[in-house]
Amino acid sequence: MKKILALLLAATMSLGLFACKGNEGETPEETPGGETKTLTGTGEGYGGEVKVTVTMEGDTIKEVVAEGPNETEGIGTPALEQLPAKFVEANSWDVDVISGATWTSNGLIYAMKNALDPTANPWPMAEEEEEEGNVEASDVFFGFGVANMPRKGPGADDKEVQVWSINQVLAGALFDGDGKILHLLVDQVEIASPNYDGAGMPHISGWPGQTGYNIDENHDEKVDGVTENTEDLFLKEVSEWMTKRQRGSDYKMGMSTWEEQMDSYQKLFTGKTVEEIEEWFTKYTSDLNGRPLKDGSDKPEDKAKYDALTADEKAMLADVTSGATMSLNDSHGNIVEAIKLAYENREGLEITEAESRGFGVSFMPRVGPGKDDQDVQVYSFNQVFASTLFDKDGKIVSLHVDQMEVATPNYDGDGMPHFSGWPGQGGYNYDENHDEKVDGKTEDTEENFFSEIQGWKTKRERGSDYKMGMSTWKQQMDAYEELFIGKTVDEIEAWFEKYTSDLNGRPLKDGSDKPEDKAKYDALSVEDKAMLADVTSGATMSLNDSHGDLIAAIRASYENRITINLSVK
Repeated sequence: MKKILALLLAATMSLGLFACKGNEGETPEETPGGETKTLTGTGEGYGGEVKVTVTMEGDTIKEVVAEGPNETEGIGTPALEQLPAKFVEANSWDVDVISGATWTSNGLIYAMKNALDPTANPWPMAEEEEEEGNVEASDVFFGFGVANMPRKGPGADDKEVQVWSINQVLAGALFDGDGKILHLLVDQVEIASPNYDGAGMPHISGWPGQTGYNIDENHDEKVDGVTENTEDLFLKEVSEWMTKRQRGSDYKMGMSTWEEQMDSYQKLFTGKTVEEIEEWFTKYTSDLNGRPLKDGSDKPEDKAKYDALTADEKAMLADVTSGATMSLNDSHGNIVEAIKLAYENREGLEITEAESRGFGVSFMPRVGPGKDDQDVQVYSFNQVFASTLFDKDGKIVSLHVDQMEVATPNYDGDGMPHFSGWPGQGGYNYDENHDEKVDGKTEDTEENFFSEIQGWKTKRERGSDYKMGMSTWKQQMDAYEELFIGKTVDEIEAWFEKYTSDLNGRPLKDGSDKPEDKAKYDALSVEDKAMLADVTSGATMSLNDSHGDLIAAIRASYENRITINLSVK
């Protein structure tokens, strides 16, 4: 166990133990002025629990011992070393955090509060309930946007093989008639090559049949081998993808988690128009990295930009950076752009109220459809995004579903987003004119990688160009959304079980040549068959097959719902 005592005795500090006492050479027992007692407290550090042992003499803090066995050496440990003396000097828990060790500092501060007043500051910490919002507007619009960002980096692994990643920022926003944000929800998917050493990072090793990719299995910045070049690994990798919100408390970024920092930005942007957000970003963030400006920057450009602000603006930024310091637009993703796209894609909602809203994502890998004329397999992955408003009974009052399908370049569908694998994996067969004949291989270059990712579009963005038999994907999805309004998620799942094919997830129809579908359809009532005839006049595509699981995304949106108490007057 790493145990750090903070003493004001230089000789003792040289022994590696840091303690903090009020008077040199005296113990609390030897010093008059009150009863001596020892208190202990616990808080949450970056790597786990941090503890303090506090020696009190009357109302005076005489000594503090801080322990943090799992705090990162050189990052969290400065707080363990320096804060005990500050607690003694201030005779209070109310001290400034140690720069660069915010998370550990806040954990120790809470541990001191827990030691001094455990009733008001219990451990384990009581979970704070999300304060219920109240949103009112005369007109309400909803928009959803996806901003796709390719990234080279961070760096290369210890074998000098480049790390690559793809970042997708997903923004769903409610706007009023003036374009001001009523409520904002942002999430993000980051997918990297397996030699990215971050724990919990979603991976893709390229497509099966390429080379696999270097993997840092235990996240120690050293390559442990190469991933298996198999379909099984491809299916496993994509099936295990998670958004940054889904990664939750495991995804820490310096001062706090990604989720907590994004929540802070969402509150900041509520009440603003997209134009005002863009102006705020331009004025108050670094031109170098897109992070909010802070006092004391060692970057001349940031310092000059910060120094030019008013005292009120600096105070506002101090408040902002107490909750969020991550970038709003860098190679990790363009959050501002996704919010702007949500505004541009907004549509009016014909609703009177909603108690809660939720956002859900489902990921689906696919082998197929088929192979190209050179017998090379086609692969794809599908991401379904569901944004939902619910009433107090859990019934859907508004539903918006979109989808991203990304395939190998030998998929012959016009307008299909492509991914050729990571640069260095050789490219992939390419059907350039969509005639079901391979025209060559995509270029194995960084430029092609960037061009492909930047060109990705959702199925709604592909619009009238993406036709599926009777109509476009968008038109069929709109028909399903209308069907599901007024239903709970349980009722939607029950509807799916009863009224769709067990073979392909499509709504049942009269005249099927599949015995299983025919038997299931024939067992329905006349009213059920009439309802299905109406449904299939507007939508026949699958609700859950290898193209994507729409039902799972809607279920996830319900499980992730938060209270907003929206009232439309």
